[in-house]
Amino acid sequence: MARTDETGQADPQALASDTAPIPRPAAGQTTGPGARMPRWLPRSMVLALLLVGVFQLGSWAFHQLLGLLINILIAFFLALAIEPAVSRMAARGVRRGLAAFLVFLGVVVAASGFVTLLGSVLAEQVIKIVEDLPAYLDSVINWVNAHFNTDLKRVDVQEGLLRSAWLREYVENSATGVLDVSAQVLGGLFQLLTITLFSFYFAADGPRLRRAICSVLPPAKQAEVLRAWEIAVAKTGGYIRSRGLMALVSGVAHYIVLETLGVPYAPVLAMWVGLVSQFIPTIGTYLAGALPMLIAFTVDPWYALWVLIFVVVYQQFENYLLQPKLTARTVDIHPAVAFGSVIAGTALLGAVGALIAIPAVATLQAFLGAYVKRYDVTDDRRVEGHRTRGPGGGLAGRLRRLPGQKAGEPVMADATDSPS
Repeated sequence: MARTDETGQADPQALASDTAPIPRPAAGQTTGPGARMPRWLPRSMVLALLLVGVFQLGSWAFHQLLGLLINILIAFFLALAIEPAVSRMAARGVRRGLAAFLVFLGVVVAASGFVTLLGSVLAEQVIKIVEDLPAYLDSVINWVNAHFNTDLKRVDVQEGLLRSAWLREYVENSATGVLDVSAQVLGGLFQLLTITLFSFYFAADGPRLRRAICSVLPPAKQAEVLRAWEIAVAKTGGYIRSRGLMALVSGVAHYIVLETLGVPYAPVLAMWVGLVSQFIPTIGTYLAGALPMLIAFTVDPWYALWVLIFVVVYQQFENYLLQPKLTARTVDIHPAVAFGSVIAGTALLGAVGALIAIPAVATLQAFLGAYVKRYDVTDDRRVEGHRTRGPGGGLAGRLRRLPGQKAGEPVMADATDSPS
């Protein structure tokens, strides 16, 4: 029954609402308490769960294989470092596998001989320190008795040290940590063997590896990959040269100091400091300086302090002056970029990142430089940092314009304006 107004006539709005069709649910949809789930929703939920599972599995596998991936990355850069030597020998008719083996053999023989020589020096000095320890202890006790009016005796001091609780705890902790140290040593040897094997395969099968990578790429991309490989070899070689130069400078500087102080085995110790401080990142400096300090202590305890001071001062000189200059010349990278890349590499991968950061960034910079379009810079004095001053330019000129005056119209010169 349609509604009527006060005159008794039918309300047109009521008639329109009565005659309008009732909307029906779309196909596949129901309303009310018995509504069904859309057909696409279960499939979407299964797909989302599947994607989450695949992501979790990939993340787990990546974390489990992170150590292996880092070893492969180190091996790749080592292979790039010896690539020029292997390529020269291969160009002279030597099989590439034999050339890579000879290069690695030379590196291993040199490293083994150097470590053996240092080990004999270190063992001799440790024996001397143990033999001279009573004399050192007597001199320290006499100095303390003379300056502090005490009556200490070496026998009492030795008995006190042997009966101390901290010495007992140290011996117990050392005994329990022998297995941990052995496990770490074995793990380090296995890691070194892994890196060596991968480096050998990368160096020996370099052409085959490049051919395998290029076989799955179109010709245009193949040229880019080969160019990137060539740039990486050049930058890595430049980085090794810069490290070698810094090792030479460091060795000569430490040799002069050690020879001046009369420390024995100064040439060997200088070589040790130069190589270890440059090719072992982060802790290399402190590890390299510990041995000269130990041997200097056998000559005079004050000499050890002087060696420590020189090592710290030279490290600052190397970090802020020598390394940025040499890196900029050999690797063609800005000193600030080199310094920042080392910090970023250390934050991401620790010591390994610090070691490979500079050649990686230099390679990326050189590769991307070919694809960045550059333009000629305008002859504007502001490019060189000079401020523009004059009747029509600069902030002062804009402020002196009259209200409504255009930029091209002449302005009144001010007495403070300098002649152009």
